[in-house]
Amino acid sequence: MRITSTSCICPVLVCLCFVQRCYGAAHHGSIKVTRNQTKHIEGETEVHHRPKRGWVWNQFFVLEEHMGPDPQYVGKLHSNSDKGDGSVKYILTGEGAGTIFIIDDTTGDIHSTKSLDREQKTHYVLHAQAIDRRTNKPLEPESEFIIKVQDINDNAPKFTDGPYIVTVPEMSEMGTSVIQVTATDADDPTYGNSARVVYSILQGQPYFSVDPKTGVIRTALHNMDREAREHYSVVIQAKDMAGQVGGLSGSTTVNITLTDVNDNPPRFPQKHYQLYVPESAQVGSAVGKIKANDADTGSNADMKYTIINGDGSGVFSISTDKETREGILSLKKPLNYEKKKSYTLNIEGANTHLDFRFSHLGPFKDATMLKIIVGDVDEPPLFTMPSYVMEVYENAKIGTPIGTVTAQDPDAANSLVRYFIDHNTEEDRYFTIDASTGTIKTAKIFDREETPWYNITVAASEI
Repeated sequence: MRITSTSCICPVLVCLCFVQRCYGAAHHGSIKVTRNQTKHIEGETEVHHRPKRGWVWNQFFVLEEHMGPDPQYVGKLHSNSDKGDGSVKYILTGEGAGTIFIIDDTTGDIHSTKSLDREQKTHYVLHAQAIDRRTNKPLEPESEFIIKVQDINDNAPKFTDGPYIVTVPEMSEMGTSVIQVTATDADDPTYGNSARVVYSILQGQPYFSVDPKTGVIRTALHNMDREAREHYSVVIQAKDMAGQVGGLSGSTTVNITLTDVNDNPPRFPQKHYQLYVPESAQVGSAVGKIKANDADTGSNADMKYTIINGDGSGVFSISTDKETREGILSLKKPLNYEKKKSYTLNIEGANTHLDFRFSHLGPFKDATMLKIIVGDVDEPPLFTMPSYVMEVYENAKIGTPIGTVTAQDPDAANSLVRYFIDHNTEEDRYFTIDASTGTIKTAKIFDREETPWYNITVAASEI
């Protein structure tokens, strides 16, 4: 301190001299603090100011993770009453005093004896006192100060939430946000660049990009197609020291899946199909299936089938199986090979859930032609009448003809018919039938008073 005119030094004050280290570079200072002084200037009246006490600096710094062979120098306590003759004794108390921090009670030099970790404890609160070695009386009141543990870059960035599993719709615009990843660095964010993290992409280009400052991952290509590729594994790196050489880094994996949108119309694999249906098929039964393919999934692949025209539209109907997405063809009316041997249907399959953003890729429907071949089935002969009523006189001779039944083969072959009586009851044995003509004759002499009528069963088969 510079003194003008006559000056006097006021009673002793403890002052703290500090050392601030930054990655091996040390700066030492010795600063004394005194009370306000009274000045005598020629021509002026002597003015007395109220004494004022204060600290120039109330904080020391010690570098964390110090691995040197000698204790690390922290700083110096100094009283302006110290004349260098050893009469002043410096005392250090508080957190770590005597164990972590030791003091030379003569010089006031403070050293750290242990390697400290800022991430476990950032600072220590201690108390300094200067006493007269001869009288053990304090030269001034005890003062509090802080030793702050100064950060070094000893912690790599970490992704606490990874690996990530996320989705993004296919066909999204370039630059669509997918997810924001965050890495934390345990180093001091207020000192240097030890905790300043920069993000970069190690794997996943050119499909995705990452904002170096925010960690936001975005799509980097237009119209990414799920049907071409669905899954991506993106590796993101976080590097401290603002990404400079020598910085520490950590990485995480982001598994990205493209979700489906309706960007694919249904398509029939063929433009013409052929289906065989026997004429014996029952009305209401399913007689065939047809399916259009859709590369989309879920509701985007749902479709409905309809018969849009064709000569079989009145004979057949079509419904949609929601599980298999197949068109189920059913019979509405009986088939008859002898009357009509084939039908033609035009069938359409159309998506039911449209996304108008992709309407330019449509139309989202397709049509195909289905030809139905009616199969000929060997049908039994049909009688010209469902039942016959015949009369015979009682006491007629055995072998008397009483009538004729007629049956025809409905098939195109028009085969000859053979007739016979099913002898299911005793009464059926009272009659005979000519196998080729269908003429029925008596095989017994009948008595009306005994039995007035008889039921018999006649059958016919192809020869």
